Amino acid sequence: MKSTHQDNTQLPASNIQPKLLNIYFTAGIPQLEDTADIIKTIQDAADMIEIGMPYSDPVADGPVISQAHELALKNGMNIEKLFSQLKSIKEEIKIPVILMGYINPVLSFGFEKFCRECAESVVSGLIIPDLPPIEFEKNYQEILEKYHLNFTFLVTPETSDERILYLDSLSSGFLYAVSSSSTTGNDNTVLKNEEYLSRLASLPLQNPVLVGFGIKSKEDFENVTEKADGGIIGTAFVNILLQNRDWKDKAQSFIKSIKN
Repeated sequence: MKSTHQDNTQLPASNIQPKLLNIYFTAGIPQLEDTADIIKTIQDAADMIEIGMPYSDPVADGPVISQAHELALKNGMNIEKLFSQLKSIKEEIKIPVILMGYINPVLSFGFEKFCRECAESVVSGLIIPDLPPIEFEKNYQEILEKYHLNFTFLVTPETSDERILYLDSLSSGFLYAVSSSSTTGNDNTVLKNEEYLSRLASLPLQNPVLVGFGIKSKEDFENVTEKADGGIIGTAFVNILLQNRDWKDKAQSFIKSIKN
């Protein structure tokens, strides 16, 4: 599935430098209406924006992002509100926006309705970790193609080469390489798994590979992108939003520090 979305949502080819920086945040934090300001802050220095849709049971997320989900829901964030916020600034969004979340809220919203709202909100792709690839192929791939949306699957160090190639064939936009089989923000994350990253680099993949889970600094980013096309930072950025009342300057300087 290849996206035909507008030009500002297309990722560079995998052999283009510099490496891609994808910044994740949970919609609805620290305040409900901060989404637009956070997006504008991120796009000044990053290549992609990944927005988490808050959910009451985020099983793949560690304590920091789980706390963010809880706060966002308490603030009143939901899918409908997020789309409203995105539509209000869609002319100002200059880099790809990816929505990440769990399948149950999307199904409750209505999958095709959700995809249509994505297209109308300048969202270029989805990451839904708990959507099985067989279900994706059977029930959802055609709808995503209809609305020109990319879909990204996740792989881990335990994923076989055969399955990596299969998930890559279903993905578009990029392939999400989880650095280790842990939750996000886990201090025990093995960030630079040489064997794993070398294995990914040796495979004939059709998508750029972005590594996520555990990247907290410029050094981390440079380490994981020696053999990958980019990195995804979530917990470290969300921490800034949660811990700083005046988060804008610190968030901006943090993002710029990763690639400068």
